[in-house]
Amino acid sequence: MLEDPDELAVLEEIQRELILQEQSVIEEYERSLQFDEECLNAMLDGLDASDKVICPVCRKNNLTVRNHLVLCQCGLYISTQGMTEGKLRSLLENTVTEHSHRCFHNPEFTVTSGMEEEASLLMSCPVCDSWTILL
Repeated sequence: MLEDPDELAVLEEIQRELILQEQSVIEEYERSLQFDEECLNAMLDGLDASDKVICPVCRKNNLTVRNHLVLCQCGLYISTQGMTEGKLRSLLENTVTEHSHRCFHNPEFTVTSGMEEEASLLMSCPVCDSWTILL
């Protein structure tokens, strides 16, 4: 048991410093949570009510689906048959979800030209070495 007043004072000072350090960490964590919540709310506010599909290649612009074509301002231009925005959204979501069951890394999307020189949308993952032709 400690009875020396100097030792008790040192231990009390250490305890106070630890408590202050813990409070500082908690405050920083709460600020980080608040920032994350504000970012999430801003992203949700920015979503278009028409539920557009964001281009998986550039991840900036909305895709346009019309007249058997899938288009993006970034240059994506793919011929399709019977594609709608809803079908395209579902295809992208399902394919990415299926990939996430096997691999924790985000896949990459690119436009490639096949043997017939028709452009295709390819999803690939360099981590698990998988690839899928979507369109």
